[in-house]
Amino acid sequence: MRLVRGGAFRVATVPRRLRPTAEIHPDAILVGDPGRAMALAQVLTEQPKMANHARGLWGYSGMTPAGRGLTVQATGMGGPSAALVLSDLVELGVERAVRVGTCAAIDPDFRPGDLVWVRAARPWSADRPGAGSPARPDEALSERLRAELGEDARAGRVASVDFLHPSPDPAHSIPEGDVADMQTAALFGAAERLGIALAAVLVLTDAAGADELSDEALADRASLAGSAAARSLTL
Repeated sequence: MRLVRGGAFRVATVPRRLRPTAEIHPDAILVGDPGRAMALAQVLTEQPKMANHARGLWGYSGMTPAGRGLTVQATGMGGPSAALVLSDLVELGVERAVRVGTCAAIDPDFRPGDLVWVRAARPWSADRPGAGSPARPDEALSERLRAELGEDARAGRVASVDFLHPSPDPAHSIPEGDVADMQTAALFGAAERLGIALAAVLVLTDAAGADELSDEALADRASLAGSAAARSLTL
């Protein structure tokens, strides 16, 4: 049995990874880090309830101050984990989502603390560099997100890598893009296959020749990005 909208339980196929204990709303924010999921849920919703703790993928559901339901769900590390979690969320009723993640600079013009509005993401493998095709966000949702972010964000292209960036292995080529992360391309591709709208904004935490963004600064920038994401979902 699983919980469905309105608080009732009915017999249904339970997703393979998530085990919902509270309502899953049509609007969702996706973050990699479970701790950040909890922190954003506390900022963005009133009296959030834990909606999932299975596999350490903490998720929370609550009502925004505007009275709209919002789910904030951790996706774990890497593209495969994120895509699988999104698949379960869609099975549970999610229709729109924004990824609020982190990234590292490839282009030296990008610096720690930047908010990166993602206009395209390309999978980049250590074994087959540059082999993947670019994936793009839902146009309408992404434009709403960009409007809500305003001057606080800059557009960027993401290389979603399957290795640490910057890599200590000299055999790894430098990815093509403005910034690197590990999830966005997989989420864009999964959202398109699943037929839902998805956009992304990333907080830049690392850049060559610069100090890493502090935990406090990261929390502040993630809160700013998350608030813009929540507004873009509920327009």
